[in-house]
Amino acid sequence: MINGKKLVVVMPAYNAEKTLEQTYAEIPFDIVDEVILTDDCSRDNTVEKAKALGIKEVLVHERNTGYGGNQKTCYNRALELGADIVIMVHPDYQYTPKLIQSMAYMIANDVYPVSFASRILGKGALKGGMPMIKYIANRALTLIENIMLNQKLSEYHTGYRAFSGEVLRAVNYNVCSDDFIFDNEMIAQIFYEGYEIGEVTCPTKYFDDASSINLKRSSIYGLGVLRVSLVYRLCKWKLMKSKLFK
Repeated sequence: MINGKKLVVVMPAYNAEKTLEQTYAEIPFDIVDEVILTDDCSRDNTVEKAKALGIKEVLVHERNTGYGGNQKTCYNRALELGADIVIMVHPDYQYTPKLIQSMAYMIANDVYPVSFASRILGKGALKGGMPMIKYIANRALTLIENIMLNQKLSEYHTGYRAFSGEVLRAVNYNVCSDDFIFDNEMIAQIFYEGYEIGEVTCPTKYFDDASSINLKRSSIYGLGVLRVSLVYRLCKWKLMKSKLFK
């Protein structure tokens, strides 16, 4: 615990057998109370690996629900376990769990209710091997989102995120998409409810076993980001209603 607050790490997994052990080994168990791994119908031995490592909360989807659907299972279970702070760590080792302390203390000390690890604040993205086209798209989409949402995040597309239990209970993330656009929809919900997001700089690694999406799905994701930003602005102006925003 941190300041008497229960800290739960959630790991949405899909074919993470090769990288799970390395990721799990870097989790700071001096402050982490529980680890939840949800397997989204992997085709490898992710579940067996997780159990061998001693992860007690291993939830298995009978069918592939998608990246967003997997996160929903993670957060719902974390709240059932009474989590005060929930940190999502991808088990593909693209992000190091060594930043868990920094992200968690921002929330535990009531500095920010949400914290993100940003690849863009420093030079971590390109240094870690992010393809230039993805870097440019990341920067362009982030600029548009900051304008439309009237915010100033360095990155909206990181997969390394920490939330207070209060925030997870306040936003209705269960109505968000089950696909990759889930992340952006949830961020928009957080800002719509008036919460702030703090950031820490984060190195990242791009390698064969790290998860990524192809060009087609990246393009669909980019269009989805633009849609979410537009819907957010129209809802703020009271020109439309959306199930995403209360």
